[in-house]
Amino acid sequence: MSMAGTVEAEGGGSLHQRILSDISEKILSGAWAPGHRIPFEHELSTQYNCSRMTVNKALSQLAKAGLIERRRRSGSFVRRPQSQAAVLEIHDIRIEVEALGLPYRYERVMRHKRRSSAGDRASLELGLAGPVLALECGHFAGERPFAHEQRLINLTAVPEAADEEFLAIAPGPWLIGRVPWSEAEHRIRAVAADRHIAAALDIEAGAPCLVVERRTWSAEHPVTHVRFTYAAESHTLVARFRPSQG
Repeated sequence: MSMAGTVEAEGGGSLHQRILSDISEKILSGAWAPGHRIPFEHELSTQYNCSRMTVNKALSQLAKAGLIERRRRSGSFVRRPQSQAAVLEIHDIRIEVEALGLPYRYERVMRHKRRSSAGDRASLELGLAGPVLALECGHFAGERPFAHEQRLINLTAVPEAADEEFLAIAPGPWLIGRVPWSEAEHRIRAVAADRHIAAALDIEAGAPCLVVERRTWSAEHPVTHVRFTYAAESHTLVARFRPSQG
């Protein structure tokens, strides 16, 4: 065996790990956004001065981990990470994002306290007009938008929310920590992104989205109505159940 062959055989493992680490870091930091084309195998082989077999092994492992998608004749591309959420649970979006191995960030976009409109009362199932708090929030996975939140809080049921700015904490975990809910309702539907949602999620207008709407009650008093919108390709809903007895 030649000296060059010996060096590559001995160094292949470390080169493989270096390629994995470098590409993973670019993806997870957001430097390479979903859809970004990874350099071709021959380009990486030249860049790292290694065999294409070493590059192929690294790319195969990245594809198996769900970080990239390999397309025949087209090359390899960064995949949009896909989360899974249980349909019948009330959960914190932070947990969804961190389960993907990505840093979570929350941003309050809008906060408006007002007297409920007819639309507000329909969303919350309120019989009488009263004060509500309307919120719009963004949830991010790394540098990428993950979910867009539009929420109404019934201030008659949760008066302390009127003084909360929701700058440091998202309204979901804030409510869970303060209001014991007794009943919840989920509605799930598919929509095409309008311009507002497209801008919020950094997707094309008309792109398919998954909308999860939830109402919660505490001792029969409506507490909140929230609408979470996700890019359809990035989110999966999961339900696990048993057959009813009898």
